[in-house]
Amino acid sequence: MSNLQILDCNELEEIVSVDETKADRLLNNAINRLNKKIIVLDDDPTGVQTVHGVSVYTDWTEETILSGFKEDSNMFFILTNSRSFSAERTSAVHEEIARNIVEVSQKTGRDFILISRGDSTMRGHYPLETQILRDEIEKRSDKKFYGEIFCPFFKEGGRFTLNNIHYVKENNALVPAGQTEFAKDKTFGYVNSHIGDFIEEKSKGQFKSAECIFISLEELRSLNVESISKKLMAAHDYCKVIVNAVDYVDIKVFCAAFIQAIEEGRHFIIRSAAAMPKVLGGVSDVPLLTKQDLVEPHTKNGGIVLIGSHVNKTTMQLEALKTSEKEICFIEFNAHLVLEEGGLEAEVTRIIESAEENIKKGKTTAIYTSRKLLMLNTEDKDKILETSVKISDAVTSIIGKMNIKPRFIIAKGGITSSDVGTKALRVKKAMVMGQIKPGIPVWMTGEESRFPNMPYIIFPGNVGEINTLKEIVEELS
Repeated sequence: MSNLQILDCNELEEIVSVDETKADRLLNNAINRLNKKIIVLDDDPTGVQTVHGVSVYTDWTEETILSGFKEDSNMFFILTNSRSFSAERTSAVHEEIARNIVEVSQKTGRDFILISRGDSTMRGHYPLETQILRDEIEKRSDKKFYGEIFCPFFKEGGRFTLNNIHYVKENNALVPAGQTEFAKDKTFGYVNSHIGDFIEEKSKGQFKSAECIFISLEELRSLNVESISKKLMAAHDYCKVIVNAVDYVDIKVFCAAFIQAIEEGRHFIIRSAAAMPKVLGGVSDVPLLTKQDLVEPHTKNGGIVLIGSHVNKTTMQLEALKTSEKEICFIEFNAHLVLEEGGLEAEVTRIIESAEENIKKGKTTAIYTSRKLLMLNTEDKDKILETSVKISDAVTSIIGKMNIKPRFIIAKGGITSSDVGTKALRVKKAMVMGQIKPGIPVWMTGEESRFPNMPYIIFPGNVGEINTLKEIVEELS
């Protein structure tokens, strides 16, 4: 619904507090009993924005998934980047992933929990991805899913679910998600901010809002794990379980109840933003990464910033970066050349020559796509997505074709950062070092990559304050 009230952020402070020490104890006791591999399928590389010391694989072969199962860590990520796929390709990829997970699980005798990590503003191939996973796993094993957990809470990005309505923090206001620019996404747009109504909308009425199970803040803040677990035990016919949350303590209490339901033989698929993997995986808090962690002390080369995202927040962050007193060179990538034969190829050549010259002189270079959005004369969502991917492929190929190792690499935007990691840097396996700012993860590239053992900063398009990009670049330059 588009007429929901915008809330003041101060209303979050009025929610009843809870004994966090007790919540931590409930969670830790539950996690210590959990002997299952947690597999996170990430629809773009920003999903590791809450974790550290966790592997990310960029393919999903049986061999790769077996490597993840053999790790000592209880959790690993597979980057699908499916938010840039057509619906048809997304279906095929998730069928393959499900088939390989079942095969490895049966070979190793190790059970698993599956998390489909999606966007905290609820964009993506939903409910397609989780439905394909459910169908394939149930077809190939004796596992039956009683329900699906839906939890888009992501504190670091200012995404909160309150009274079953999902909000996006903008300045000091909580705006219902359906009223934000994200809901107007050409490919993944939606109308409803109430998550039950959102699910009914996206499933075209297959799953009714009235039939969803809602886990309220009041239940979570009462620390009544038994009561919440009973609600989960009552789930059937793959119904949707919606988790309200405004702080990590809410996720901790829910996960304690979730694990209890699993121990009783119930199985669920999780569709969540980045908070749930961190909590369920028992990942600790660590300090933010610094320049000393990320930049080789003797390098004289400049860094490179690649900006592909077109959300309004990214554009404002780019404008703020342009006000920096540091010596930063700005190069605009003319994305409209996608309409001309050979236009993108010529643009890539031009930009590489200029960027390499700057970087050799120690100057950080920011390359950004035209801010005026290209409007195609079509309503075909797959065609629109296909054009976006062509532009992204050209932009990210800049780093793949460079012969000079930059001081640092920052990629801004989900599709952009995924393509830089997998296509340009050719990463097969990365280790998540942590975050440089809240919600902004850093990979350590593998030995096989274009620039081995190099920190790679993945900056989501919709995360951070206006000056966050500027602050990171100034610190590293």
